[in-house]
Amino acid sequence: MRLADVQASLIQQQARLFFGAHSHVWLFGSRVDDDKKGGDIDLYIEPEIQEPDKLVDARLNFLVEMHRVLGEQKIDLVLHRTQTNQDLPIYRIAKETGVKLL
Repeated sequence: MRLADVQASLIQQQARLFFGAHSHVWLFGSRVDDDKKGGDIDLYIEPEIQEPDKLVDARLNFLVEMHRVLGEQKIDLVLHRTQTNQDLPIYRIAKETGVKLL
């Protein structure tokens, strides 16, 4: 996994803060491959909070804080409201190929 321990810790802390203590977070994409270089930070999150309007605010605030603490890097964020019946392929791919951070 090409994410420093301090970066993973910051992601975990901020995910709990903005999405709820019982949220789950996976890092997926090129950052899980130690042989690759560069790449954005792809995060898949199953948030504790499920209300759409609260999630919009949480997403924006999380990304602002991530850019503040990690620096200006590209961060892709996939949110899956687990209380819905929506099941997109990206949800399965992120969980199957990713590394669980939280």
